[in-house]
Amino acid sequence: MCAKPVVITIDGPAGAGKSTVSRLVARRLDFVYLDTGAMYRAVALAAKKNGVDLEDHQSLGALCDKLDISFDNTTDPPRILLDSRDISREIRTPEIDMLASRVSAIKEVREAMTSLQRKVAAEAGKVVAEGRDMGTVVFPSARWKFFLTATLDERARRRYEELIQRGEKISKSNVAKEMKKRDEQDSNRALAPLKPADDAMIIDTTNLSIDQVVNRICDIVDSTISQSQK
Repeated sequence: MCAKPVVITIDGPAGAGKSTVSRLVARRLDFVYLDTGAMYRAVALAAKKNGVDLEDHQSLGALCDKLDISFDNTTDPPRILLDSRDISREIRTPEIDMLASRVSAIKEVREAMTSLQRKVAAEAGKVVAEGRDMGTVVFPSARWKFFLTATLDERARRRYEELIQRGEKISKSNVAKEMKKRDEQDSNRALAPLKPADDAMIIDTTNLSIDQVVNRICDIVDSTISQSQK
């Protein structure tokens, strides 16, 4: 029987800094970084390419069962592979953002991805799981749970700069509008809504640097480990 994985969960809305922070925390603590949002984006991309109607939940569930979603952790950041093809760039667009939010609210998709996420964690042994329901649904008994947040203006600014660097043509106001819509979709869905776990530490990253957030999380984890070894 496999040993129970050691899990750090980092949840939060888009633009709160959780992807970069999670990746750096994983690197510093020698954990595997699990980008669960990328998995839902992969499903969204596959549904789009295969012409699957997002209202047809049964077909989406069947699609998930056929997909081979994996990560190449030899690169930094890790590449996400769909049927052995690198889709890391393809899934980082505003359109896939919104499609991912929709598919992630579908029971059949969520069950398939939750199962895959737990499998990845069990195989890795130690993971930093980043997403929106890691601490509440996927890994409710995780030893460390964090929820990152920031003001909408700050989150939109970060995402806008990220998209511009990738060559996307989009206005900052549109980014904020889409982000607000995504927040509402994620927070109000009946299945695994975006919210902090009751026992999560909430960190407002609005006025913090990435290093400050990473240091705070790593200090808490290191402190807990040190105390348990006394």
